[in-house]
Amino acid sequence: MEQVATGEVARVFEVMSNELSTPKILCCPEDADHFPATNFSAGFSAKNISYFIGVNAHESNPQMLLAGDDNFEIDGVPVKSGLINLTPNQPISWSSTRHKLVGNVAVTDGSVQQLCTKGLRDCVTLATNRIAIP
Repeated sequence: MEQVATGEVARVFEVMSNELSTPKILCCPEDADHFPATNFSAGFSAKNISYFIGVNAHESNPQMLLAGDDNFEIDGVPVKSGLINLTPNQPISWSSTRHKLVGNVAVTDGSVQQLCTKGLRDCVTLATNRIAIP
């Protein structure tokens, strides 16, 4: 939690490296801004990751964002690396850079869902989600 609280998304995935078969799965094939890593050692960084991490995700709220595609915009402006708070009624939407204006998210109930912009807004409406963007 200390690492994710600073926005160090790569450190979070390094902690999980024993559970992941390869770091290549952390880079979406449709992501033109990031590139797959071949290992978790020297050089592994946020440039190898296409997904945000939910900092305050908690099982008591089963629809909070745990992780997901980082290709979204707030009020038409693409999000930047670092920590951000997604609050209810925020004008959030998927960008057109991947998945044709939809995105994939993991929520705290353990499911993974592909959401359109309305679905993303519905998730954000349920609670303030603090997320770390690579």
